[in-house]
Amino acid sequence: MLLIAGLGNPGPEYAGHRHNVGFMAVDAIHRRHGFGPWRRRFRGETAEGTIGGEKVLLLKPLTYMNESGRSVGEAMRFYKLTPTDVLVIHDEVDLPPGKLRMKSGGGAAGHNGLRSTSGAIGDGYRRMRIGVGHPGAKEAVPHYVLHDFAKVDRTWLEPMIEAIAEQAGLLAAGKDPTFANRIHEALGGDAKKPKATPAGKGADQRAAPRAATPDERQPAPGPGDKEGPLARGLKKLFGG
Repeated sequence: MLLIAGLGNPGPEYAGHRHNVGFMAVDAIHRRHGFGPWRRRFRGETAEGTIGGEKVLLLKPLTYMNESGRSVGEAMRFYKLTPTDVLVIHDEVDLPPGKLRMKSGGGAAGHNGLRSTSGAIGDGYRRMRIGVGHPGAKEAVPHYVLHDFAKVDRTWLEPMIEAIAEQAGLLAAGKDPTFANRIHEALGGDAKKPKATPAGKGADQRAAPRAATPDERQPAPGPGDKEGPLARGLKKLFGG
């Protein structure tokens, strides 16, 4: 069994924050793979299902980010899992926006959700690190991650979240390097991603959107176009 825990903060006021990209990814996996309904358990919301024949439990801790380990630890102990059976999805300021890296074990690197999780279950679990960019100053990081993604981030955020859900079978099979390569390919390989706006004195620490380049502009949907729930949700979030 695989436990996939997306880290974030509960409540609609946090839904679009960079810190909540783990929740976004888990929600997309839930929709794509036909999981059962969400239930309140283990101090979080859980849903059960299968991916590629492997039983999977999705978890969104409701303890707030800094206490994520309380929820992850309860779920892991209940199912008698080991840390290697746990995959945590989280935001990563030390990666550029739109970059994804897989990692097993290691330190928390200042991420309070990881620090809490490691304190509860040890540090041998798998991590999916989703880059959100750095504001440019260490003291600006809390403010930066606790604000919504900029509109320009829509050019990579929606495709990445959808690709994570589509390739989740590789996660269930434990093929993390292959999974990371597939996400890289889905996002156009070495295509450049938007950079975070440095947070200096008087700067907008939410990384205000820049003008889109011609390659980034999305055509307006025509009458016959269809869009999935993630696209509609992001459109509502970004006001697009």
